[in-house]
Amino acid sequence: MKTWKLVSGILSIVLCLIVLFQSCAAGLSNTLEGNGEVGGSAGVIVAIMLLAGGIVSIVARKGTGKGGNIAAIVLFGIGALFGFTLAGSYGDLVIWAFWCLICAALSVISIIRNNKSLKNQEEE
Repeated sequence: MKTWKLVSGILSIVLCLIVLFQSCAAGLSNTLEGNGEVGGSAGVIVAIMLLAGGIVSIVARKGTGKGGNIAAIVLFGIGALFGFTLAGSYGDLVIWAFWCLICAALSVISIIRNNKSLKNQEEE
């Protein structure tokens, strides 16, 4: 899981820049159209969660504790929640929210695998 955390962290940070750029364009479009949607603002929040979650994933990849994984679950979970619920006409935001959901799910798997490996070490 260490390699996955590094790769997903780097990808999340790179995707943060793409989401931020798209969110600014979507927000401008929503403002000019006056449609009342908040997809652009939600995209900025998703971008911030991607950045923070990516940093946490990279920093906590070698740790054996649960703290880094729990923080990543919360950050990516908030990003997924905002992305899925507030996307509106900003269709790409659902894709970025799905990426957040994948990263959160794999952080849960990492916690489970760490618990199993710690139990196996205690038994030996």
